[in-house]
Amino acid sequence: MRTLILLIFINLSLFSASAKKDVPLVTNEVYTNECGSCHFAYFPGLLPENSWEKLMAELENHFGDDATVDEQTFQTLTKFLNENSAEKNMNYKRSKKIVQSIPKDEVYIAISKTPYIHKKHKKIKKHLITQKEVKGLFNCTACHQNAKKAIFNDDDVDIPNYGKWED
Repeated sequence: MRTLILLIFINLSLFSASAKKDVPLVTNEVYTNECGSCHFAYFPGLLPENSWEKLMAELENHFGDDATVDEQTFQTLTKFLNENSAEKNMNYKRSKKIVQSIPKDEVYIAISKTPYIHKKHKKIKKHLITQKEVKGLFNCTACHQNAKKAIFNDDDVDIPNYGKWED
């Protein structure tokens, strides 16, 4: 009996150790400091490389703000985003689903506008998404309790003024 319990414990430990996040975690301090100083430092695995390239090319009008940085910082950020973009992380389930949802001729610079993210949120009533505590789909951390840990599963969704999401 002890042997069986020990084997179960070892298997559970191995399973949890090998469990993947939905996208790779952000490990770049420059990215976290620069981008995370104004908003949630979105995981590069949530958009493909061509999206990050377009976003970086338009920093002077970054969703209505001027987010320009010096050349060295620009190069560091661009390299990090491109090397960690969604199509380079197809072993992570959200990265893979996002890439597969985007038509080949489309480029999205807003994660919340990608077909996959839009589809995942279509059952949520608009007033819950646009309320002041959430503001929009771009505000992942408002509802996804483990967003900063790169976990976006439905079980961790707690919508302000609504509660736990049950699909």
